[in-house]
Amino acid sequence: MSNLDTRPAPTVCGGRQDVTAQPVRELLAAKQVPLGESTVVRRLLPNFGRRMVGAWCFVDHYGPDDIAQEPGMQVPPHPHMGLQTVSWLHDGEVLHRDSVGSLQTVRPGELGLMTSGRAIAHSEESPREHARLLHGAQLWVALPDGDRHIAPMWEHHAELPRVTGGGGLRATVVLGELDGAASPGTTFTPLTGADIALAAGTDTRLPVRPDFEYAALTMSGEPEVDGVRLAPGSLLYLGCGRAELPLRADVDSAFMLLGGEPFEEKIVMWWNFIGRSHDEISQAREDWTSGSRFGEVHGYDGGPLPA
Repeated sequence: MSNLDTRPAPTVCGGRQDVTAQPVRELLAAKQVPLGESTVVRRLLPNFGRRMVGAWCFVDHYGPDDIAQEPGMQVPPHPHMGLQTVSWLHDGEVLHRDSVGSLQTVRPGELGLMTSGRAIAHSEESPREHARLLHGAQLWVALPDGDRHIAPMWEHHAELPRVTGGGGLRATVVLGELDGAASPGTTFTPLTGADIALAAGTDTRLPVRPDFEYAALTMSGEPEVDGVRLAPGSLLYLGCGRAELPLRADVDSAFMLLGGEPFEEKIVMWWNFIGRSHDEISQAREDWTSGSRFGEVHGYDGGPLPA
């Protein structure tokens, strides 16, 4: 899960001054970005005018792509620090390798959660024998200052809690909590990450926390979130201040609800690093280039990404 931009610019995120304290409906446009050899993603965070949603600081949506005759996702070994990566699939499989020795195939409905802590490297690829379709989201969560230097770790959770609501709503709690159900994935700030399916004809309301800010990432169909009909691959920022979220669907639809307590700290994002200063980022780049600190990913057929 990488930012493959060859000319990344430092981005300052976080702080409560950018948080909208009341409910809003702010539709964010995606940027088309190539990822690896044959995957194109829609980058929705960070976005002009909107950098974070809670601790969520990076959101890519990709697919559905027909990769029957293609290699699919092929992202060489690359580094991360100061964040967690969340791998979430609707279709296909992604093979994860990392520098702490993890080797895991992530499938639809399963959580792949990597906590980089002070430093980790990983690769992601579609297996040699893979399904025809590839469709999913890749997301980052910024770690708070007190936890960003912990040892790196990988988690894979094949079973996740579910929430059912009136009128055909089914939700899988991917990370954090929603309506009393909590994901087994490790979190470091109050969060919500849920995949919500709405059957055709759904008209319901989902309980949410007024102290959280939220956004909705459409995965499929045309869900109507708080009165706004959303096309696939779009992100609707919702602000704070709601106790419930009105939801409707005329056709079978799915979206990810992302939210959390506003992230108070200022962070600096550059390439695949999150730090607190330019000097920290420069040191991380030097460490990756020199082959120190981030470890080595074994088994990937190819060399690492240059910084």
